Amino acid sequence: AARVACGRGHEAVFVEHRTKAVQTVLGSLTIRRAYYHCGSCRDGVIPRDAELDIVGTSFSPGVRRLMSRLGGKEAFDEAREDLEALAGIVVQTKQVERVSEAIGEQIEAIHRKERKAALAGKVVLLHSTPKMYVAIDGTGVPMVPRETKGRIGKDGVGPAKTREVKLGCVFTQTGLDERGRPARDQGSTTYVGAIETSEEFGGRIFAEAIRRGIRRADKTIVLGDGALWIWNLADEHFPGAIQIVDLYHAREHLNELAKVLYGPGTPKAKAWADLRIVELDEGDVEKVISSMTRLRPTTTAQQDELRRSVAYFQTNAHRMRYADFRRQGLFVGSGVIEAGCKTIAGRRLKQSGMRWTVRGANAIVALRCCELSGRWESFWEARSAA
Repeated sequence: AARVACGRGHEAVFVEHRTKAVQTVLGSLTIRRAYYHCGSCRDGVIPRDAELDIVGTSFSPGVRRLMSRLGGKEAFDEAREDLEALAGIVVQTKQVERVSEAIGEQIEAIHRKERKAALAGKVVLLHSTPKMYVAIDGTGVPMVPRETKGRIGKDGVGPAKTREVKLGCVFTQTGLDERGRPARDQGSTTYVGAIETSEEFGGRIFAEAIRRGIRRADKTIVLGDGALWIWNLADEHFPGAIQIVDLYHAREHLNELAKVLYGPGTPKAKAWADLRIVELDEGDVEKVISSMTRLRPTTTAQQDELRRSVAYFQTNAHRMRYADFRRQGLFVGSGVIEAGCKTIAGRRLKQSGMRWTVRGANAIVALRCCELSGRWESFWEARSAA
């Protein structure tokens, strides 16, 4: 055509045909397409590039799909090597990084729209579920210095070197396994996460729970490791939910206290911790606390550790009724989200020598969550429709 719409309310006039080299999954090719210019916008318009989804890139959608899939799984240079070895596609490491981050940002943009729709009540679910779990955790990711400027390290000494990725997962439980233990419904786990404030993450995990149908769940359970921000978030977004501190984290607190008081690996430390763990498993938190208060630490370090432990168990006592939770057929461990932290962040973002920007890390987290949630295909379908 001699004229086309520029996309901003004006008409662009045909100038000439221009060629462009494009890398596709099946090899390189050169395409010839019409170039238009909009006098009002003073910008060029190439409709064919938009139709072929190659605006601003020389890689076809298929190549970008491969690059981002591998870039989300492994180090960018390894992804480059695998692309060449497995598909004969030769690219630069930096190109894998840029494409992976761009696709991750597109995933986040689409999911942001879905969150808005869920919070606006535009998600209609026809089926209810007996039990829906929301599990939350966080893990540190090494950052470039400018991303931690002005932040204090975890030990309170020196500058921080990491930023926390907050991760959450939602899964359902219909019944028990053959041994009478709670069984997670197959394929029911979805993940969300980002480096962001607790307030922002609260909206993220709440929207995901709504999208998954929490309003039609018979029972809601929130699992966490005892961090205060997790329970503040649970109180705000999931009032009335059963809150459970991960049993294994609680046991670790007892083991750590025993080491500080009696020495690592000593028979006395093991004996004391084993007795308290039995009491804890029975849900008798008051007995655990009573045993602690009878201790007589002699050093300042021991006194501080005891004080922290007593406060931890007192604050979370109602979240540690493990015998009662088991009678209800509920999970008492947050292994699902801990495994997610290792798979999403640990294996990809915390390899030796890696340092991330917030933007880059969040893009990879979006990629990883999308794939592990079984939403990779639906993302590309939504992207094509858009």
